[in-house]
Amino acid sequence: MQIAETIETTKSVSSKVIRLTMKQWIHIVESHDYMAGNMPKVMETVNLPDCIVKGFKGELIALKHYSKTNIKKKHCVVVYKENRDGFIITAFFTSKPETIRKRGVIWQK
Repeated sequence: MQIAETIETTKSVSSKVIRLTMKQWIHIVESHDYMAGNMPKVMETVNLPDCIVKGFKGELIALKHYSKTNIKKKHCVVVYKENRDGFIITAFFTSKPETIRKRGVIWQK
C-alpha cells in the first residue's frame, strides 16, 4: 500500500467527499497512540458531527461526543480541509471541547 493511498472516505455535512490517507492515519496514531482502532469514530465525526468549528487557516474542525471510547467518554476532534480535494489533516480525543468551540461554531446539529 502506498503511503498517500486513500484508505477511507466519508462525506462532510456539506456533502463533500473527505478522504483519509494512510500517511495521515499513521501521523494520527503516531501523535496520539490512543487513536489506534478509532478510525470508525474519526470518519463518523466528519460525517455526523455535533458541531463544526472554523480553523485558523481555512480548515474545518468537526466535534462529536462519544459516551464510550477506549479512554473513557471523550469528544472526537477531526481537523480537515473541504476544498476540491477534501482530506483529513489530524484527529484526537479531548475532554475539553469548549477550548475548541471558542474558535467559533459555524454549524451545529
